[in-house]
Amino acid sequence: MLEKRHQRLASRGRFLRRMAATVAIAMATAGTALAIGTAGYHHFAGFGWVDSLLNASMILTGMGPVGTLATTQAKLFASAYALFSGLIFLSLILTLLTPVVHRVLHTFHLDEEDLKNRR
Repeated sequence: MLEKRHQRLASRGRFLRRMAATVAIAMATAGTALAIGTAGYHHFAGFGWVDSLLNASMILTGMGPVGTLATTQAKLFASAYALFSGLIFLSLILTLLTPVVHRVLHTFHLDEEDLKNRR
């Protein structure tokens, strides 16, 4: 998917398409994680759908829970979901930064003649 060191730097259009694909993957992953959390809070904590969505959103973004959890099952789910959300959040950040960091690092390996041809 990404260029090797000896290959030319991807065009701006190709880079933007790559970024769009990366954003789409990140959004789908975040949506799936949010759906898992919403369903879990609804099932285990007995929250309504809107409150479940709110709690799942707050945990997924690292802000913390909103509702009070009464049962042991709900607390165990919230703990597991918080750990899962932390991994998802870090993975999404890395996924979104990968094309940008690669492009920056790839420019360091270009010859000066390659840079002159790009202007």
